Amino acid sequence: MNLYSIPTGNFKLDGGAMFGVVPKSIWSKTNPADDQNLCTWAMRCLLLESGQKRILIDTGIGDKQDARFFSFYHLHGSDSLKDSLARYGFVEDDITDVVLTHLHFDHCGGSIVRNPQSGKLIPRFKNATYHCHKKHWDWAINPNPREKASFLKDNIIPLQESGQLQFLDTNKPIHPEFEWLEVYGHTEAMVLPLIPFKNTKLLYLADLIPSIGHLPIPYVMGYDVRPLQTLSEKNDILNSALQNQWILFFEHDPSNECCLLEQTERGIRSRATFSLSDF
Repeated sequence: MNLYSIPTGNFKLDGGAMFGVVPKSIWSKTNPADDQNLCTWAMRCLLLESGQKRILIDTGIGDKQDARFFSFYHLHGSDSLKDSLARYGFVEDDITDVVLTHLHFDHCGGSIVRNPQSGKLIPRFKNATYHCHKKHWDWAINPNPREKASFLKDNIIPLQESGQLQFLDTNKPIHPEFEWLEVYGHTEAMVLPLIPFKNTKLLYLADLIPSIGHLPIPYVMGYDVRPLQTLSEKNDILNSALQNQWILFFEHDPSNECCLLEQTERGIRSRATFSLSDF
């Protein structure tokens, strides 16, 4: 089994929203903000290659929305989904499966593209089955007012219409070694892939712990729909990761791709940071 980090570019979000009740004087030490209080965040996907399977986890924000939409998020950087796949010798038609941790636009927007001839929105990966948690799908297609702006119909309805969507089922695994954890604090039924790698396991953190700066238990995003549940989920998962020496893979950290953990007087913290390719 091979794992590849797939960066898809950077964007900006308000630092206060990303750290909730944590004061700026503290979070800005690890994630400095610009003059508009915006911090840079990565959109880092992951590709699993095993036999004939090429499983892509999340797809970034994509490029099909209009200029007004993108003006809110200040996309920057030279990476793209297509170019990052090509860096390892893959093309989009090679992807057999796409796992969407959840359907917020910065995690699934790259799944759908606009056909240049017809203008119709279609799946980017024509040979892939797209996988999502059924509870989360139901949550996303009937969005609550708090999350409605994060669930874009252009990212969701074309998947439904394509016939390429399947719901995750523990009785029908995508791959014999592909597991996932379910968490409910950030949004309903977000999945965190847990994958065997180099005599341990790698945990794809999605939005449970977006960056190393979010490792302390109280550092919870203002976007989370159930912040107290996030606290409990973080505590349980960090203790499991520490005990089992899992590699943590950060989707949004602009500088740190992976880390291992250690117990300190201040709680569980990063022991070492590294790129996936260097582990």
